[in-house]
Amino acid sequence: MRLSAIMSLLLGLTWLSAPTAAAEQADPSGTAAATAEVQAEVQAEAQKEAARLRATGTAARAVCYNAHVQDVGWQGTRCNGEVAGTTGQSRRLEAIVIAVSSDVGSVCYNAHLQDVGWQGSRCNGEVAGTTGQSRRLEAITVAVSTGSVCYNAHLQDVGWQGSRCNGEVAGTTGQSRRLEAVAIVV
Repeated sequence: MRLSAIMSLLLGLTWLSAPTAAAEQADPSGTAAATAEVQAEVQAEAQKEAARLRATGTAARAVCYNAHVQDVGWQGTRCNGEVAGTTGQSRRLEAIVIAVSSDVGSVCYNAHLQDVGWQGSRCNGEVAGTTGQSRRLEAITVAVSTGSVCYNAHLQDVGWQGSRCNGEVAGTTGQSRRLEAVAIVV
């Protein structure tokens, strides 16, 4: 059984494959190319962060992520509990890319989107959510293949929700509340 299928089972979700090349070619705005750069950057940063941790004698487990934010775009890679997104600005998260260091194995995550619902599992640097569609992320689940992962979501009209771990839902469904920020640790 493929690792992605195992992670999907762990999350209780159905595996959906990555976008096809034809779908990416149908993107005249160049969003697919920019997204590919973000994906590669996040994966590289996770490995760099693990190497930095090893050099300090700390456990080398690292998670890095990049959020696509309303009116901002891709915000830049954040790692190990740093906040991705905004607080106090009423801006929605629209997409997220997550990658982990090899010490963690792999990561799979699922996003609940405005007018879509649960999007389906994405793994190891794939984009969860949308760009260019003005669609808010409303909830997220995250799971890793080795050890645990915890994450905290900042929600519209709620603030920081409190940590959720290992596939638990952070955010809300059925309440039309936007995720505004997230912080993830392994």
